[in-house]
Amino acid sequence: MLSFDPKQQTERENYKLLTGTIIPRPIAFVTSVGKDNTVNGAPFSYFNIVSSNPPMISISISHKDGVLKDTSRNILDRKEFVVHIVDEDNVDKVNITSAPLPSNESEIELANMTLVTSKNISVPGIKESKVRFECTLEQSVKLPGNSLIIGKIVQYHIDESIYEAGKINHDALGAVSRLAGSNYAKIGDVFSLERPK
Repeated sequence: MLSFDPKQQTERENYKLLTGTIIPRPIAFVTSVGKDNTVNGAPFSYFNIVSSNPPMISISISHKDGVLKDTSRNILDRKEFVVHIVDEDNVDKVNITSAPLPSNESEIELANMTLVTSKNISVPGIKESKVRFECTLEQSVKLPGNSLIIGKIVQYHIDESIYEAGKINHDALGAVSRLAGSNYAKIGDVFSLERPK
């Protein structure tokens, strides 16, 4: 087995080892609003559940050349954001939003997405998603080169086509995950294992 000391690796080398091994990673498409009311949209694959009681999620957002990205700055300023699950139907549009734009230009407009009003927060979501979570900022942790954002979900929006008796039909959702480089993955084969009692 090969062994690597992260301190002897470049940032890019560490990035490649992490993104190539910690797979598949769910993708959060996040909308936020800037001080000039520009709606920002960006995808993040350093994303997961923190807890279910209360329902909280985490997103790690890297800094660009030591400066906060629009999403981090907007969330820290407004304390609100919307997280959408990326799926087979919206992944192409979400990919367009990863283009580098000035903070006063909206990636939502670039990708020709449709804004929808949120119920409990001022930040809008996008119509082209089967799942969206309205979130308020629970905590932000400043890390070297990153902002770890912990959001509390204050409203769920779930498309009727994927909701069955309180559960989500993963086939109907068609969530897409991030691998390394330009690679993505669909759910693929599913198997079950009973937990020991």
